[in-house]
Amino acid sequence: MLASMNIALVAANGCRGLGTSLALQRTLARTRANFSATVCGNYFAARRSLSSKSSAFPCESSVTDVAVTQTATTFAENGYSQYHRLLPCPSFSGPPRVEHLVVLEGGPVMEYISKSLDLPPLYVADLIHFGAVYYALVCPQPPPTATPEQIRLFKKFTEPSFLKGRKSIKGKTVREAQKTFRITRIDEFVEVGTYLRIHVHPKRFPRCYEIDWKSRIIAVTESYVVLDKPAGTSVGGTTDNIEESCATFATRALGLTSPLWTTHQIDNCTEGCVILARTKEYCSVFHRKIREKKVKKLYLALAAAPVPIGIITHYMRPINIAPRLVSEDCIDGYNLCQLEGLECREVAWPDADIEEKYCIEECGWPSKTKAYECKINLLTGRTHQIRAQLANCGAPLVGDSMYMPAAVAEMANPGLNPFGKCKKEYASEEDKEIAVTEWISRHGKEPAMAIGLQAYEISWDSMEHIYNAGTPWWKQEQL
Repeated sequence: MLASMNIALVAANGCRGLGTSLALQRTLARTRANFSATVCGNYFAARRSLSSKSSAFPCESSVTDVAVTQTATTFAENGYSQYHRLLPCPSFSGPPRVEHLVVLEGGPVMEYISKSLDLPPLYVADLIHFGAVYYALVCPQPPPTATPEQIRLFKKFTEPSFLKGRKSIKGKTVREAQKTFRITRIDEFVEVGTYLRIHVHPKRFPRCYEIDWKSRIIAVTESYVVLDKPAGTSVGGTTDNIEESCATFATRALGLTSPLWTTHQIDNCTEGCVILARTKEYCSVFHRKIREKKVKKLYLALAAAPVPIGIITHYMRPINIAPRLVSEDCIDGYNLCQLEGLECREVAWPDADIEEKYCIEECGWPSKTKAYECKINLLTGRTHQIRAQLANCGAPLVGDSMYMPAAVAEMANPGLNPFGKCKKEYASEEDKEIAVTEWISRHGKEPAMAIGLQAYEISWDSMEHIYNAGTPWWKQEQL
């Protein structure tokens, strides 16, 4: 009953937060609960006995020995530590923590996770509402770092004789049964042998609660909504947080009864035009337009150095790890990246007040007297493409903590970047891969909020539909 009420409260607070003082939200957020600091990545931490004693092997997105700030020391009657909600939203995200469980006793998923990880039931209910809990009917293959006990448990729950007795996987191959899906209901029944993945500390987006979302709506039609996305927000949410997204907050701001659909993405730190479909059918229609190259996207970039006019071509390393690496050389298997520099003019570097307002980070650029505002036609749509290409050209975007420090480092020590203009010759591919790994490990800090990039115009069907974003953040002081 309490859990059901909690879900309603989350939805209500999501709307009410638009009018709540940010200072108050952050003050309340500091009184977060004292959670027992279990080791991250306990793959088979099923029930309390296994959760607290089994050794862990980490998953890719987690860290071990996470220390959680302890601000409450009293406990409720049920034995759980005091809980002060996922809302209001804190001004920062907690350290990553992902837990993996195998269900040893069937029952409601919220109750099972609460008991297995010693988490308050209401907290688990919020995690489910945020989309931070996943399941698979059959355990996935454990990584090479698994202990003998963990491998034994995996074999036990994937033994053919055990799987034959599970009606839920009849007609499915083991690989099909290992696919993960979001848990959507707190009372969803999970049977013995089910695999659970819980993102205990979802990535948070406090900026969502600071925005007047109605003022960011550019157009509303029967098929789609055009949104001027604020920097520091996610278009459709993340793996562990679909609640704090542009799609969710725009849906509420417009009072729509059906959720908006994400048709395309721009980076969290980028602002500008985004198309949100009102129906699943139009979402598919817009996807097809993108595939058929009927959608044109123009960007305004605020770069630290002049950007060349004309078509710029690079090839992006086809590995889904940030920062993305691009090379001017055509390398087999790498993805073509092309953009066109249309205009470039010198402007003043944003003043200190604007930098503070939009959390523009100090990235080590040697001179902050002038910047360069450039119009860019995006010809291919790779992740981080504009950011990576301009950085490779020696013109990184203002505030881009993921790519500017790398460009500065290469300016100071030509040859450090394995794909830079002055790249070294390596004795073997293995030596080059080691250099690539070291380069990535030194860089890749995600920007706090905004960078100098705005998707200022989007059009499709030969300009039949055309929309423009508002004034970019770096020009706000001129208003």
